[in-house]
Amino acid sequence: MIDLITEQIIKIRASLPESVRLIAVTKTVSVEAMRIAYQAGIRDFAENRVQEATEKKPQLQDLTDITWHLIGHLQSNKAAKALELFQWIQSVDSLKLALRLDHLAAELGCQPQVCLQVKILPDPNKFGWTIPELLAELPQLNECQNLKIKGLMTIPPLGLSESETLDVFARTRELAETIQHQNWTNIEMQELSMGMSEDYSLAIQKGATMIRLGRIIFGQRRN
Repeated sequence: MIDLITEQIIKIRASLPESVRLIAVTKTVSVEAMRIAYQAGIRDFAENRVQEATEKKPQLQDLTDITWHLIGHLQSNKAAKALELFQWIQSVDSLKLALRLDHLAAELGCQPQVCLQVKILPDPNKFGWTIPELLAELPQLNECQNLKIKGLMTIPPLGLSESETLDVFARTRELAETIQHQNWTNIEMQELSMGMSEDYSLAIQKGATMIRLGRIIFGQRRN
């Protein structure tokens, strides 16, 4: 296992532009495998669920330079715990959640870095803003003084062709550029979190700054 994980990470990192941040997705991955990834140079780890991070993070507290990312849907009742666990919340998918996090962050005295999750194409299996919804709610999001809104996150629907997937990533980048040109005081568009194990090379072509890789590093996920 050690050789396989290390080999994959070295191979992937060698192929990435310096501008792209490799985030290891560790849903159902053991703490032992995470330590192997750390030894191979990974410093960004992403979990889908608050509960799983709650169990793992204390076991890795000796690795003090890890950055923790939440990439799964966050329920409002777990928002406070998420703020304690994660430096990044990439899956802020509604104005309601953003306002809740902003309120809690003020109480906790923290300033989480967040991405706004967008749905470029209709997808009943994904959370997030449509393009018109996000553009309409930017004024309220700009009032979130305690969130560091850093960019967009997207997940294409399953079953797209390569050209359709490229189009989703291109439209995400265009949306980020549109928002950046509006010169909001509290909204930045420095980051594009897009691309997973099966499509990260396409995402990089269209400007991804963060890629979220799980299966290609750790092998098939255990249910």
